[in-house]
Amino acid sequence: MCSVIELVSSVIMLYFWMILIQVVMSWLVVFNVINTQNRFIYTVGDFLHKITEPALGPIRRLMPNLGGLDLSPVVLILLLVFLQNLLREVSGCGHGF
Repeated sequence: MCSVIELVSSVIMLYFWMILIQVVMSWLVVFNVINTQNRFIYTVGDFLHKITEPALGPIRRLMPNLGGLDLSPVVLILLLVFLQNLLREVSGCGHGF
C-alpha cells in the first residue's frame, strides 16, 4: 500500500511544480522577460495553463476579486500539501513535503 501512496505523493509533487512553473512563467510574460512569440515558450505556457486551469478555475470563482492579485495558486498549493500530508498520515507511510 505504501507504494501506491508514494506514487500518488509523487504525482501531487509533480503537479505542485507545474503550478509553480506556470505562476513564474506568467509573471515573466507580464513583465516582458520572456516573449510568447517564441514557439517553445508559447507551447510550454499553453501546456501548463491547460494542465493547471481545471484546478485553479473553480478556486478563482470562489475567491473574492483582489484586483490584479491572484491567490488561487497559493490556495491550490496549500490544498495539495494538505492532501499529501493527509494521505501519508492515514496510511502511515513516509513523510510530507
